[in-house]
Amino acid sequence: MSKSLLIVHSSARKNRSHTRDLARVFTETWTANGGGKITERDIGLTPPSIINEDWIAAVFTNPSELTDEQRAVLAESDALIEEIKAADVIALGVPMYNYSMPASLKAWFDLIARVGVTFSFDLSRGDTPIEPILSGKKLVVLSSRGEFGFAPGGERSHLNGLDPALAASAHYLGANASEMETIAIEYEEFKDERWEKSLAAAQIRTAELAAALPAE
Repeated sequence: MSKSLLIVHSSARKNRSHTRDLARVFTETWTANGGGKITERDIGLTPPSIINEDWIAAVFTNPSELTDEQRAVLAESDALIEEIKAADVIALGVPMYNYSMPASLKAWFDLIARVGVTFSFDLSRGDTPIEPILSGKKLVVLSSRGEFGFAPGGERSHLNGLDPALAASAHYLGANASEMETIAIEYEEFKDERWEKSLAAAQIRTAELAAALPAE
């Protein structure tokens, strides 16, 4: 059975978006190499709702006791989680905004981090009460950064609020953070030869990964 792919776009740009371009390379190569169904969720152009008190109350209500109003409050979250459950590979198009993730992606993570649905919480486990419910997913991050040197040991690694946050949230998606694949275009603000090389390398690596994953 062919694998399924979920693409989540979080760039606020519809045009001139490098993460959308990388996602296009990924999906085209995925299909050309026997990959299965592709679902695309564009939270950059259609941002998810921000969680509020009503949402939190619904999440912590026993499912059998939910009112119709509470079910309606959770409907968006339910739909997003179903997309995750159905995917074998999840590719996030994530530009670095102000050294972190776009607000739309943070809102998406808040909606899919659901106790009893994507993770369990049990104080009998001691100091590690949280365990993921979902598993077996592959997480790919397709990113673009205006500056450079955000990798561990780089001159701006201390400013990188994006990659650690994605790794910390990977378990909500059923993915192993240690196996997360991150492909990043750097030097975007400089638009010099370094940017051109980074762009070309990211495109090549994206195609290589998309070609390999359907067969894994």
